[in-house]
Amino acid sequence: MSVEPVFIDGSWREAAASGAFTAENPAEGTPLPRAFPVSTWADCEAALASAAEAAIALRQTPPARLAEFLTGFAELIERRAEEICGVAALETGLPTAPRLREAELPRTTNQLRQAAAAAAEESWKMPTIDASNGLRACFGPLGPVAVFGPNNFPLAFNSIGGGDFAAALAAGNPVIGKANTSHPDTTRLLAQCAAEALSRSGLPRAAVQLIYRTSHADGARLVADPRLGATAYTGSRTAGLRLKAAADAAGKPIYLELSSVNPVVLLPAALAGRGAELVAEVGGSCLLGVGQFCTCPNLLLLLAGSDAEAFLEGLAARFEAQPGGVLLSRGVLDTLAETVGSLREAGADVVTGGARAARPGYAFQNTLLRVSGSRFLENPRGFQTEAFGNATLAVVADDVEQAAAIAAQIEGSLTAAIYSARDRRDDPAHARLEPALRAIAGRLLNDKMPTGVAVSPAMNHGGPYPATGHPGFTAVGIPAALRRFAMLQCYDNVREERLPDCLRTDCPNPRTWRLVDGAWTRGLGPSA
Repeated sequence: MSVEPVFIDGSWREAAASGAFTAENPAEGTPLPRAFPVSTWADCEAALASAAEAAIALRQTPPARLAEFLTGFAELIERRAEEICGVAALETGLPTAPRLREAELPRTTNQLRQAAAAAAEESWKMPTIDASNGLRACFGPLGPVAVFGPNNFPLAFNSIGGGDFAAALAAGNPVIGKANTSHPDTTRLLAQCAAEALSRSGLPRAAVQLIYRTSHADGARLVADPRLGATAYTGSRTAGLRLKAAADAAGKPIYLELSSVNPVVLLPAALAGRGAELVAEVGGSCLLGVGQFCTCPNLLLLLAGSDAEAFLEGLAARFEAQPGGVLLSRGVLDTLAETVGSLREAGADVVTGGARAARPGYAFQNTLLRVSGSRFLENPRGFQTEAFGNATLAVVADDVEQAAAIAAQIEGSLTAAIYSARDRRDDPAHARLEPALRAIAGRLLNDKMPTGVAVSPAMNHGGPYPATGHPGFTAVGIPAALRRFAMLQCYDNVREERLPDCLRTDCPNPRTWRLVDGAWTRGLGPSA
């Protein structure tokens, strides 16, 4: 069986490989035909050496050319949309329509275009001028960025073309993409589009590179290499923390998205007034994408009472009525089964589901579990094991005070949501619970489920650990996402002609916002 080449230094070349692997069709549980290499350190070394040279060239590259590449890349992806979405569906079990073709692919190209616009405008660099002290500063490229993509978003978070990729390139850094082993062929097709866009834009040929898989040891060595500027990783907590330990030991930035229970609080008067409506809303969010969204609710918090019981009965019926979908891989299925088993051993009761589904491929029954508030407080960490997939835990508290104690024990999450009555009858309970939830969630929602993540400048797709490795950054939302891959660069008494364009007295880019002697302005120097 022939093995696909890697893309290093502008060319598709035979990998220096220790072996090969194939992806699987999770809907059938069968291997797919293409084989992909497990690269040795020789491939990593070649990619790092080429990226280090490309980083120097990119520092001298006009932002407009970065924008041209990102825009052209988006257009090439759109031209091959049917092929890319078809392959992604085979590798992930996600439906071509509407999930991939109508939702995820447009989001992907939109991200690329937003990143292009940010690169061209340059305001993301936050140019700052203090004329009286001869000081000027802005954000600039950090250096080569390694991107490890997740399994659940084969396009929008792909290591070649996803949000981290777009942000790193827009900030002026070359990217070494490490494909997710669940969808290597999708990543190969995106890399082909990127290669064509590179040749058209004139960017350094090593501005984008692709390897498919490495050993754990070589992955750790990669993120710690002195030539690397930073790493972006989305995936399991266990693997992410291994990489973080290696990067931290070398003093290298690494931005992690790891796990999140995304608590949803349903207050009594809200359930009393619109229980049936909330069954549909909560059920739809819990099972969206077979529960394989990083923002799917893993933990529902309710106050004991007849309305809570009616809601849980309705939610269980919805779970039972909706067929269990295809999980992304055998590994996801095995981990979900282990997690549900762990929750049961800790004391949670199965309301519905709880076992592997009797259907071809990798599938699990839609599962709802419940536990009392007092039992949760005996083992809060154990009951927060993330169930990545179609399983949700309902925690039923005795009263508001116990619910507040539970909220105080919830780990860092990407999101937290509170549903309350529109007539304000739940306001006292909301006021009691909101401070604890605000402290642990990157995004706080009212009367809205968390599974939609808008690509907006105001979005925070981040949060305290273990949601991410650092609470001060977002993986979604431009321009903020770009600054993860940048360093603050100060120029002290540097001659005008030697400054970056965005710091010159007469900034040549009229669209760039700058902080000039304490005032935000566009296109004006310190003497204006």
